[in-house]
Parts: sequence; structure tokens; C-alpha cells
Amino acid sequence: MIITKTPFRMSFFGGGTDMEEYFRENEGAVLSTTFDKYCYVNVRHLPRFFDYSTELSYSKTERVTDINDIQHPAIREAMKMLDMREIRLTYEADLPARSGLGTSSSFAVGMLNAFYALKGKYADKKKLADEAIYLERVLCNESGGWQDQIAASFGGFNRINFNSDGYEVLPVIISPERKRMLNDNLLMFFTGFTRFSSDVQRANKASSSEDKSARLKKMYSLVDEAEAVLTDKNRNLDEFGHLLDTTWKLKKGTGGAVSTGSIDELYERGMKAGALGGKLLGAGGGGFLVFYVQPEKHEAVKEAMKDLMYIPFKFEDGGTRVIHYSPEEYEEIL
Repeated sequence: MIITKTPFRMSFFGGGTDMEEYFRENEGAVLSTTFDKYCYVNVRHLPRFFDYSTELSYSKTERVTDINDIQHPAIREAMKMLDMREIRLTYEADLPARSGLGTSSSFAVGMLNAFYALKGKYADKKKLADEAIYLERVLCNESGGWQDQIAASFGGFNRINFNSDGYEVLPVIISPERKRMLNDNLLMFFTGFTRFSSDVQRANKASSSEDKSARLKKMYSLVDEAEAVLTDKNRNLDEFGHLLDTTWKLKKGTGGAVSTGSIDELYERGMKAGALGGKLLGAGGGGFLVFYVQPEKHEAVKEAMKDLMYIPFKFEDGGTRVIHYSPEEYEEIL
């Protein structure tokens, strides 16, 4: 039996510039972190006592004898890609799916990690990220960028650069005290709205405005500015909050499905209560709102957002990992 633990990610700056059709031409970068909310993938070989050979448990239960009959596209394609047979897979998570935290990509990374471990093979973080990108973007043909798979695999607070050669992961060098201060100044709330990121991405493509490219280039430049705020101890950390407000306003202009009237109203409520900035996490349309709030304004913002669920969190540095490894004797039936 194998159990993997894979974190979710929180993207601050540069979202949208990690889309392959964009960064192959323009270059891109994102500033993001993983935090202490996880998904868990449990995989073992299914005993041969049943009239089915594969059992899957996620938001629904599937029992099949032919891998091609699996309804969950990522599981089906991953099993075919790695030639997995006769397995029982269980998925559970600390936070809901389709909520803007890269949950589907964290699952893809954790599942691939578990599959390799079940085969007795080691896959490094880059291999897991690369194969999760291939799984979701090519085999499953889902719209979206590359940052989620990379963040879930590598973990930590990183700047991820994208260009025609691929990507590179650069940890953001920040003192523990300053990093803790940033963490303490961020408040996250669940809007209650969930949606498929790929659906939002497709809608945004269809409704893309003429100035979308210019907005993405400005959002890309904000990655440099935000990183400079974090790494220069002489800069006021509150600048990070103001930059979040700037990038959110730019993001809203990149597609009609990014925000809604309800989300705009929630965001304005948080800002009026004292937040310096914030953004909706993920492609848009729902999920989690994060605000940068000075400590003395925390209670006012929490009161203003009392209709929403408050989610405390801490940054994490581990990325995906195997937390239980019990090798099994398995003989394949040819």
C-alpha cells in the first residue's frame, strides 16, 4: 500500500503567463507558494476476489474490469500511461475540488507519485511535474497553465519562470521572520462557489479582449516587483498587498469569466474593511479569496466576511511525498 500527500498551491502573481501558448512567445513567470492543506492518494493492488479489477473512490465510486471504461479522465489516462493494472485507488482532500487551488493538478501529481511507488520506482519532482502536465494538458486535453503541477510537485515559495525551453523553479530567498509576517498578514476565505478551471480558461479564451496581451505583460512585470518587495528587507511588506490589488484588477480584464458580480461585491467588502489588496485564487469564477490585511485590521475584515468560511493556513515547503510505503508482492497475469 502507498499513500502520498500533496499540497495545494496559492498563486499570487503572474497567473495566465504560465499558459503554453503565451510563454512560448512572450515568456512568463509566476510567484506562488504551497500551504498546509493537502490531498491524499491511497493506492494498492486490488485482491483478485472480485468481479472487477479496478476500484476507484473519489467523489464517486467506480468499479470496472476494463481501464477504458473508467470515467475519471486523469485516472484512466494515467493508468494507461504507466500501465497500471488491478488497483484500488482512494482520494481524499482537506479542501474542496474546483476551488482555485490547483486541486486537480495536486491530485495528478500525487497519483503519479503513488503509481511509481507502487511499481517500486523513484520519480523525482521534475519528472512528476512534467508527466502531470502531459497528463492533464495533452492526454486529457484540459485547458490551463503549467504552474499548478510544478508547484504541487516541488512545494515551497517559488518563482517559476517559463520560456520557449520550458520552465525553471527558483526558491524565493526570504528570511523566516519576514515569511512568517507575510503568512500572518494573509487571510483566506471560501466563497462557496466552485467551478472547473478548464471551463473558465476556455470561456476566457472565447471572450478575450484586445488588450489581454498587454495586461498579461503587466502582470508578468508585477512578478519582479513583488519578488523585490519580499527579498529586500528594507522594503515595506505592505507593498505586497497593494500589488495584489493591482494584479487582481488586471486579471479581471483578461476574460469575462474571471470574476462575477458576487465576487466583486465580496472583494469590495474586504477592501472597505481594511484589506490593502487581495485576489481570487485560480483561473476565476469562484473558489477562495485571499486578502493582505495588517494585523490591526484582521477582526474588521473577518467580521465583514463573516458569511464566508475563514480558512487559516501556513506555508509549507515539502511538495508531494510518499508518507506510507508498504511494498506488495504482485504477479501480473499475462
